[in-house]
Amino acid sequence: MSAASDAAATFRTLHGRAPAGVWSAPGRVNLIGEHTDYNDGFVLPFALPHRLAAAASPREDGVLTVATLGSDGRVQESGPLTIGDLKPGSVEGWAAYPAGVAWVLRDQGLGSGADVAIAGDVPSGAGLSSSHALECAVALALLGLAGITPGTGAGAPGLHEVARWVQRSENDFVGAPTGLLDQTASLCCTESNVLFLDVRSGEMEQVPFPLEESGVRILIMDTRTKHSHAEGGYGERRRGCERAAELLGVKALRDIGVDGLDTALAKLPDELVPLVRHVVTENQRVLDTVDLLRAGRITEIGPQLDASHVSMRDDYRISTRELDLAVDSARAAGALGARMTGGGFGGSAIALVRESDVDAVGRAVKAAYEAADLRHPRLFTAVPSRGAGRDEL
Repeated sequence: MSAASDAAATFRTLHGRAPAGVWSAPGRVNLIGEHTDYNDGFVLPFALPHRLAAAASPREDGVLTVATLGSDGRVQESGPLTIGDLKPGSVEGWAAYPAGVAWVLRDQGLGSGADVAIAGDVPSGAGLSSSHALECAVALALLGLAGITPGTGAGAPGLHEVARWVQRSENDFVGAPTGLLDQTASLCCTESNVLFLDVRSGEMEQVPFPLEESGVRILIMDTRTKHSHAEGGYGERRRGCERAAELLGVKALRDIGVDGLDTALAKLPDELVPLVRHVVTENQRVLDTVDLLRAGRITEIGPQLDASHVSMRDDYRISTRELDLAVDSARAAGALGARMTGGGFGGSAIALVRESDVDAVGRAVKAAYEAADLRHPRLFTAVPSRGAGRDEL
């Protein structure tokens, strides 16, 4: 069954009736542009076919109940949460994510309550934005129950505005200092395209990403080593970037270009130099990748992916043994390019692979993990898929 069907079935089991509606949101892969979003930079994600769905019906008592169907078939329930009493730190664990969305939407005058059941197949902790898919699905569900469909005009909020609400819920309620990449990707990506997003201006371009026509695939390599944005490493790097921007007298590191990089680095303490070098060069790699894709040269983006991984490994220091092994073994087996994706410290890597080489590259990666006495990674290919929205059952 689909994520939407699973969510609806879970809702019926719990509440004895059909939900008023089902909304779903995809996970995402970031093709390139890592840790650039909170520096006002450029990113280039696409939506996965894997989704999380929220089946929901309204309540009139200001109470939110949330249940989630796990991959093991078990249902976890949050218990009743009074929306008017929600505040940062008041809810812990997985329930903090949907509760945070309700907390933010309360400020928009939406506090009447809802019963919500969640199900889906976005791998958790894999760096593929399962938490953001959950938040975006819940946001659309709560808005939809209020008769609001974002992005339709007529006074409805835009999708980019909803993305900022979801970001606020994660930053201020959950306590994870994430940027705007993941929420925007889940809400705004479209089928067959990558989303070129200028985080500062909010400008977006759907750039064609014709994998099948070009004879290539994106191989996703989930290392099964979980990461969390709420832990310290992510926040430390974000604070370092903010400090560097302050020392350089700019609003954000986006304002430093590659031509001015050496001059900027000479003004910084040693510990900030690699952070700034990564962000500035990564922004340029996004721009260069977009230029290649606009020109229809998809098979030539591999060196940009490779350079991105080296930068994250050596300058930003967010890679791991498992991520490096996935990238290195894929490259050695013939991948056109490979890099870790997501916030780092675990999660997934991606490789651009010729269609004819997918099986061989996958076998090589698994063999490398086996030789290193590591748990086999989860491997799958994915194509750019649709963004978040309401599902018809």
